[in-house]
Amino acid sequence: MADDSRARILQTALDLFAERGYHTVSVREIAERVGLTKTAVLYHFPSKSDIVAALVEPLLVDSEAVLEAAARGRDVQARCWSVVAGLLEVWLAHGQLLRMQMQDQALSADEATFARLRTIALSAQDLIAGPRADFTTRVRAAQAYAALSDPVVIFADRPADELREAVLDGARRLLGTAADPQPSAVRSDPVPLPTAEMPTTRPNRRGRPGAMTSEMIESARHMRDSGRPIDEIAAEFDISRATLYRNLSK
Repeated sequence: MADDSRARILQTALDLFAERGYHTVSVREIAERVGLTKTAVLYHFPSKSDIVAALVEPLLVDSEAVLEAAARGRDVQARCWSVVAGLLEVWLAHGQLLRMQMQDQALSADEATFARLRTIALSAQDLIAGPRADFTTRVRAAQAYAALSDPVVIFADRPADELREAVLDGARRLLGTAADPQPSAVRSDPVPLPTAEMPTTRPNRRGRPGAMTSEMIESARHMRDSGRPIDEIAAEFDISRATLYRNLSK
């Protein structure tokens, strides 16, 4: 029951923060919406900032995993596209959190969170630009990185597949088609990127489901909210990370 209460608090807080902004929502309002006392909410999260920290942690972890996996690649162009396609999947999965950030930049208020977000942004841009990049290339890398998140917020009402295709097409035009080593593969179902918990090579597994039932999605959300890693959840249902991200973002 404790895990269920914690998950309900987080989801309710995220709904309210995304709708009206972090600063206008009180802990008491979150408690009333969940059906708990304010004391019960503070038992799980000693302050409102702790709620935000818990909400943003999965986004930070997923983003850092994408960058760590891309950095291990030897091909410069493949590293670039791994960052672009991988981070876009993260943004799609955490679109509601990005909408909250657009309200009042609350995710950046905590110094530790801001430092990690800044490191993610700078590291991503370095990987997109590649080694010994000139000024123009570094500017385009910064533009490509910035262009990944805003469309996810502005066009949140569009189907994820349609939005993904449009964003990746824009990145290809900005960075050049050579940046995408396998454009058709990325457009249809992005290859799940390896993380520190995953081997860099995987056996060829055919027949993985490309969709999830509503029961599977609900169960996966509960696992995610209770702190289970994305890779572990995907393995549980024998699906790719990309499929899991797409369904969790619906």
